[in-house]
Amino acid sequence: MSAVLEETPVPVSAPVRDGGTRAVLALARFEARRLLTSVPVVLAFAVYVAWIVWHTQNSWDGYPALQDVDRETQTMPTLVGLAVLLNANSAVLRSGRRGTESHFATLVMTPWRRTVAHVLSLVPAALLTAVCVAGQFAREAFKPGAVGHGSPAELAVGPLCVLLFGAAGVLLGRVVRSALAAPLLVVLLLFTAAFSAAPGVPDATSWLAPFVVEQSGPTLPSDLLGRPAAWHALYLAGVVLCVAFAAVLLAGGRALAVRAGVVLSLALAVTGGVLQAGGAEASPELTAARERALVRPELTCVQRDGSTYCAFPEWEPRIDTWARTVDEVRSLAGGSAHERPLVVRQRVDATFGLAGDAAVPPSTEADRVTVGTVWGGNRVPEFSSAVAAVLVAGSEEAGGELCDGRMVTLMWLSLSWQDDPMNALSRVRLDDSVAGSATVLSPTNPMTMTEGQTDVVRHLLEKPLPGTGDRVKAHWAELTEPGVTTARAAELLGVAAPEKADSCER
Repeated sequence: MSAVLEETPVPVSAPVRDGGTRAVLALARFEARRLLTSVPVVLAFAVYVAWIVWHTQNSWDGYPALQDVDRETQTMPTLVGLAVLLNANSAVLRSGRRGTESHFATLVMTPWRRTVAHVLSLVPAALLTAVCVAGQFAREAFKPGAVGHGSPAELAVGPLCVLLFGAAGVLLGRVVRSALAAPLLVVLLLFTAAFSAAPGVPDATSWLAPFVVEQSGPTLPSDLLGRPAAWHALYLAGVVLCVAFAAVLLAGGRALAVRAGVVLSLALAVTGGVLQAGGAEASPELTAARERALVRPELTCVQRDGSTYCAFPEWEPRIDTWARTVDEVRSLAGGSAHERPLVVRQRVDATFGLAGDAAVPPSTEADRVTVGTVWGGNRVPEFSSAVAAVLVAGSEEAGGELCDGRMVTLMWLSLSWQDDPMNALSRVRLDDSVAGSATVLSPTNPMTMTEGQTDVVRHLLEKPLPGTGDRVKAHWAELTEPGVTTARAAELLGVAAPEKADSCER
């Protein structure tokens, strides 16, 4: 008889590997994929990209200033942020909505770890927003007429807003277990934004908002903006981290790292908020620099064909473009004006920062022409009119006081060389008309055209350029003589006299 002896296996204790980190990352990847492929987020990014293509196609008339472009990248990411907020909140509430919350008790994924995963799932959406921001900025920066410098801190606002809205959605899901909370929050945010979008000078409290886009009147040099962009980016980063850590803390994360993260991120947000509040007020040094930009700006001057062009350092690439306009206008003039050396100086009224929109006073010095900080579109005929005014009247101040027939010669010099003179005539006038009396815009004070002068100029622009050009040069002395009537100017230039006499001539 034999017996079979079986040995009972002795259990071996193996070390239990903590798979929490891998599980968190795996869930973060899963949630990020769901987030980026959800209908609201896909639609938001589609609208965002379409807006970038449309907005940058003809924006800034092809001559952008990059210190303005960077602020333009901050509004549209809000649309993406709101879509991310809704989907992040829905993802947090999914387990409760589908009745699977109890199943997570058997896994290593505790509620606070799942919350960490939801927060991490926001990063790809923010990175994709950063790609869109970079694409929008690059599209403007690579235009041939681009000048200035963009701020990395201003460009970071869009992606940080997406992270902030997403983290707010996660936090809201841990505080309020209702699917209606996130839509109501979105409506509240839109309502608040609609009533706080009134133009004005932003104060310290304005910078507590996710972004502050100032509607700029003039384009200012980068060192005169006075925006606390770096401190605001620091403030936003602190708020994002504080909201994220608070969500993890409310989900049950009691680790020292979580509690320390809440305290440190709150300190970061407070520090950035305090410093940006101080930076929102113009310092005495900045105020003095803004005043100098109008009366005695620090410019770089170069010579082109006998004329002198002085520009702020960021605008030096524009000098050749200004010089071509001056040469076109001067080539049509007669007498000594045909070769008169001019001094083109860039001036801007930066006294009140981006909120200011005051006109630059005309120069009283002979042969001085003012050019602004914006170029392209209407600014071209405005500048050429200023050049013509100096050639005809001697100075910008005298050109602004013209009332007689010299205005006909001035406007013909300004517009006849352009690709579409009639269109340029409408664009340089305040009411966009080509008939009747109107105000003519310039980089400084505007000028005035009477109804009769408008009729004569319109008829001249319809005639071939060479023939009228010969008459202008042949009769230059009489055409630029103070007191010459519009009827006499029309006679000298070979067009019909106006039906009505000019009011100033009467």
